[in-house]
Amino acid sequence: MSASIRARGVVYLTEDDNAGLFYRFIPTTPGKLVEGGKLQAMALKGAPSADTRNQEVAAWTVGDWREIEWIDLDDVESPNGDLAKRGHAAGAAWVARGEGVWWGDNELYFTATSGGPIRRGQVMRLVPGLNGAADRLQLFVESTDQRTMNMADNITIAPWGHLVLCEDNYSSDIRNHLKGVTPDGRIYVIARNVFTGNSEFAGACFSPDGEVLFVNIMYPGMTLAIRGPWSSVRT
Repeated sequence: MSASIRARGVVYLTEDDNAGLFYRFIPTTPGKLVEGGKLQAMALKGAPSADTRNQEVAAWTVGDWREIEWIDLDDVESPNGDLAKRGHAAGAAWVARGEGVWWGDNELYFTATSGGPIRRGQVMRLVPGLNGAADRLQLFVESTDQRTMNMADNITIAPWGHLVLCEDNYSSDIRNHLKGVTPDGRIYVIARNVFTGNSEFAGACFSPDGEVLFVNIMYPGMTLAIRGPWSSVRT
């Protein structure tokens, strides 16, 4: 996280809905969220109410960058459940079922689990602007084959700079996997769920020394410790 973003205590939030938004919360007092603050939603600069999902219409391609801005949201505690619709009408961009989000080196990545032309997932990369520059968003990965990436959900970043994606698909014949993603967007397999029921992987994170990858399998409810050596994936 950049120093300026860290100092403001900004919190980024995804929304698990195919017609969702990507949010940030700027607290009135950094580190004291209970004191309130400002909730905003991401918009593509120069393209109000855009659609990043690529489900019906291909709005952009893998590797494309867009400058973004943030729309202030009103009545954020409304019981009507219409915040995303109101935010989109005000100019915010649709995101397809945002889920996992993780900071890397002065940038963040988040998944859009049902994004893309076959609705099997996207990974977005957001780089906060510095010294007055605009924030930027990249379509980093998008699935065109469910065997390559199938509904990435939770996400973490490995100590060597690769992404680790937890799949959450509902297929009876395509198993859920842990997938790695290199900095140039190449996807590889780390592990496969062979347990009956094909439940999702979730909650991936590394030990402080970077040697053990912990991950959960939702059903039957277990936590696995996957140990290195990880030298074969350090490229």
